Amino acid sequence: MGSSVCLYWAGMALNDYADATIDAVERPERPVPSGRVPRGTALAVAGALTAAGLGLAAASGGRRSLLAALPLTGVIWAYDLKLKSTPAGAAAMASARTLDVLSGALAAARPGGTGRALLRGAVPAALVGAHTYTLSALSRHEISGAPARVPASTLAAATTTALATALPAVRTAIVSARAGTAEPSRGRTAATATQRYLGSHPTTRSATTRSAATRAVVVGAGALAYLGTYGTAQIRALREPSGENVRRAVGAGILGFLPLQTALTARSGATVAAAALGVAHPLARRLARRVSPT
Repeated sequence: MGSSVCLYWAGMALNDYADATIDAVERPERPVPSGRVPRGTALAVAGALTAAGLGLAAASGGRRSLLAALPLTGVIWAYDLKLKSTPAGAAAMASARTLDVLSGALAAARPGGTGRALLRGAVPAALVGAHTYTLSALSRHEISGAPARVPASTLAAATTTALATALPAVRTAIVSARAGTAEPSRGRTAATATQRYLGSHPTTRSATTRSAATRAVVVGAGALAYLGTYGTAQIRALREPSGENVRRAVGAGILGFLPLQTALTARSGATVAAAALGVAHPLARRLARRVSPT
């Protein structure tokens, strides 16, 4: 996690270095164009944070984690220095977020479990990448506003992301509840097979059903919070796609990582950690009133 944070911060500092000329015109209040931070300092900070990120990756997971962090680092630097203003910009940013999730999956993998870890992390990584793509596509229109088709497309993608995140957990909870209440029957029915999987003892089935239901509630709450904030902001931008409304949608999308990650974390089984992420979301929204996420 420390490696991920350092690499993310490195990208932020590198972004300010690379965008100094543009920001001098569009956002002169930012640290570099306002003169509060020399441009060379921003580059030095980016370099130092990159080295720290790679070092922490190597310390936490050895060669495997370092090999996962290297392509992430390459995408971050390529995005900020070259790709951001090109048609490949949104895809590059989405790739960075996808690689970040996969790096975490590899860091947590047991020896010899690289393939299994990548497989387990593939769907969450893809969903985070999809959200990042919509966010990056919107951010290109923060100043001049967007054609209505842009927020319409990103809203559809965000809705699909929320549904793809929540439905598997809800379906599992329903199956678990049905299996827990199903009467024993002759023959090898689906309910019998599910009961055998969940455990034949009534107490075990009851606990499993409650766990699946709790997980579904947290997943659903995260998905709803994601759509309720990011989706609502995109609807507003769709109705009036001005630069101001697009910027608000981008800010909501940045904060929307929290409820999306809440849902994905709960879906993986870490319900308590997911709940902590969910609590952080309203706090982050309050803080965003003082310091813009963008």
